[in-house]
Amino acid sequence: MSHKAIPDSTDEYCGTSYAAKLLNLSVGSIQSLVEKNELIAWKTQGGHRRISIQSIHDYQSRANLSPKVQTQQGKYLKVMVVEDDTNTRAMYQAHFDRWDLPLDAVMQESAIEALLDIPVVKPHVLMADLRMPGIDGVEMLRQLSVHPQFAKMSVIVITGLSNEEIAAYGELPAGTHVLHKPVDMGWLKGYFQAMLSLRTPSKRSAMPIETE
Repeated sequence: MSHKAIPDSTDEYCGTSYAAKLLNLSVGSIQSLVEKNELIAWKTQGGHRRISIQSIHDYQSRANLSPKVQTQQGKYLKVMVVEDDTNTRAMYQAHFDRWDLPLDAVMQESAIEALLDIPVVKPHVLMADLRMPGIDGVEMLRQLSVHPQFAKMSVIVITGLSNEEIAAYGELPAGTHVLHKPVDMGWLKGYFQAMLSLRTPSKRSAMPIETE
């Protein structure tokens, strides 16, 4: 298998689902290409496979395939979703896969996994539920707030809690936006489109969100 222990900092990497979208293949086919050394990949500490964008371009050239979506640096959006509910994660992924947008989504089932992977995945957008077992969303954001990468992320807290209940958890880091459930997926798609139109990810203060 072509799994690299430590990624080359000069290369760009994406997740399996985004690679499947780029090549118009199934996730299983992408995994098979990795096993056959057709694609270069490695795994994060949280167990998520990251695939070299350059190796995807190389495979497209060898197979005479036209790029399905844009993959140049700054032209796609890396989104990390931290959600402990399996069905909710699947719902997000299904919507992301259907949208004709260059989204590289990483699904994390715990805050611990997210804390391990954020330094290497470097998401442009972090979506997190507040109520999770173990380290909750609030504590995760507090720990992240001292990390240099945090200032470059747009952070969306998604919750079914009222504003009063959120306040009881403690103060959220400055610039954190709150989106109440049920999530309007059409709105979320528009938000991602707006960020993509900027070509480079914005800082949290640059994309205000209206909460209900």
